[in-house]
Order: sequence, then structure tokens, then C-alpha cells
Amino acid sequence: MNRIQESILQSIEVKNKILSDETLMRSIEEAVDVIVESLRNGGKIHFCGNGGSAADAQHLAAELSGRFYFDRPPLNAEALHCNTSYLTAVGNDYGYDHIFSRLLAASGKEGDVLVGISTSGNSRNIIEAYKVCEEKGIKIISLTGASGGLMKDFGGILLNVPSTDTPRIQESHIMIGHIICELVEKTTVYSLRSTD
Repeated sequence: MNRIQESILQSIEVKNKILSDETLMRSIEEAVDVIVESLRNGGKIHFCGNGGSAADAQHLAAELSGRFYFDRPPLNAEALHCNTSYLTAVGNDYGYDHIFSRLLAASGKEGDVLVGISTSGNSRNIIEAYKVCEEKGIKIISLTGASGGLMKDFGGILLNVPSTDTPRIQESHIMIGHIICELVEKTTVYSLRSTD
């Protein structure tokens, strides 16, 4: 078997583990419910991550604020890392650990949701943002690898992919994120149409 086939089979294996994990399946449904409730009540969905997880955060925020399958009103979602002037200023003046927490302290409010994405679950800047969530009543959804890392200690909804291999975890994060976006969009579109 060549490396291409091996990588694909490893990815399938991780996804099969997710599929057979009833707790994780229920947690994905719960994440959808929490996001829908926040949006219905005028909340905002914040996303954050580093490196590839930053790309996933931006990608998923765009699926909600833009569109996924349907033309519909935009949903209030944004990734916290998109302003490079802000990132470099805060990183320089306060330290990289505070790039998400400082912006969340300014723009987050009770009833919002923060989706933190980290393959290790140990990203210090996400941990600092979670502290702001505790202070402000912002709900937490964590996308991590198998252990959940330090992020699991902050409660909220833990979506811990059953793998320790970073590429396989990231592939599963975007799959789970797409499922959440699809179900949030369908539920939100249905509720908007039913109130017309």
C-alpha cells in the first residue's frame, strides 16, 4: 500500500471512530442547539484557532456569515484573528497569549458562543479567551484532539476527535464544522421562514 492510500485509510478510520462514538454524536447535536439558540437570541458566534485551526475558524465563520447551502440572511459569526494590525499590536504590546481574549472582552457578550479550535487542546491564547467566556457568560464549544487538553477543563461542549495525529484531527474538525454549519443553517432558515 502506498502512502496516499495509507493516509486516506487513516482518515477514514478516524471518521469511523467518530461515527461510532454516541457521546460525540450527541455533543455535535448539542453544539448545533447552542449555536442556534444564541443566534435566535441575537448572539454572535466567535471562532478562534492557530495555524491550520485559524484557517478552519475563518472558514467556518464564513460558512455562517456568508452562506452554506441556502441563500438566507447572514448569521452573526466571525473569526477573532482576521485583523492583522490588531494581532500584531496586541501580540507586541501584551503578548500572543492575549490576542483572542482582548478582542473577545471588547466584542463578546452574554449569550454569545466561542468555538475554540486546537488539535492539542492546549493553546494558551484560547485558554485566555475561555477565561473571558467565564467572566462574561459566553458559552464554549471546543474542537480538539483525543485528550481535550487543558481546554476540556473549562466545561462547555467538548468535541474531541479520537486521534493524536494533527492532520487527521484537522480533517475531522472541518468535517464536524461543516455538519454543524449545515444543521445550523437548516434550523435557522426553517425558523425564519416559519415566522414570516
